[in-house]
Order: sequence, then C-alpha cells, then structure tokens
Amino acid sequence: MTIRGLSLVVISALLTVAANLMLRAGVDKAGGFPAHLQSSFIAIIKLIAQPLFDLGVFLYALASLIWFHVISTEPLSVAYPLLVSLTFVFVTLGAIFIFHEALNMTKFVGIIIILIGIIILSGGNFL
Repeated sequence: MTIRGLSLVVISALLTVAANLMLRAGVDKAGGFPAHLQSSFIAIIKLIAQPLFDLGVFLYALASLIWFHVISTEPLSVAYPLLVSLTFVFVTLGAIFIFHEALNMTKFVGIIIILIGIIILSGGNFL
C-alpha cells in the first residue's frame, strides 16, 4: 500500500468515525429511533431536522467518496481491514469518551489486539 493510499484510508476512517458519532448524537437529540414501524415516519422527519444527524450523513458521503478512490488504486485486501479496524478502534474510543460507555478489560484487550493488527497490516508504516 502506498503512503498516499494509507493516508486516504486513515482520512476515510476518521470521517466514518465522526459520522458514526454524529449520527448517534443526532439520533439521541431527535429522541431516539422507535422500534414500531408506525412511528418511523415521524422519527425520520425528526432525524432529518436534526443538524448533527445531517452532518453525520454528509460525512459518511464524503468518507465514501474518498473510499471509492482508495479501492480503485490500492489493494482491497489491505485497505479494507485497515479501514474497518481503525474505524472500530476510534468509534469505540469515541463512544467511551463522548457517550460515557463502559470500557471493560475485554474491550481494552480487543482494542490492543486490533492495534497490533493495524501495525502488521500496514507493513510497519505506523511505526
């Protein structure tokens, strides 16, 4: 993987992380999302009116455009695991710090293992 490709994967991952966190915050501010289909229309209207949700959707679209460039120029077998693992680690950390979700030993060990995997997959480019 090229340095440029690696940089674009990291940018796409960070945009995806920001999108996920903003979508969650937007859903929370809009009052959640109901399990009942009959209430879904109202929930969707509330979500569309929620700026954090809208920004999350926009960031997802931007991350997707960058990702499309990555998969057209870099090996998918390296780029995809990097994207997913980086996104997983940073969304988990964001959820812990922003939404005060619990960090137990299992999550901590899992994050460490994922970080080791990122280093291995990147060919040492993070070292």
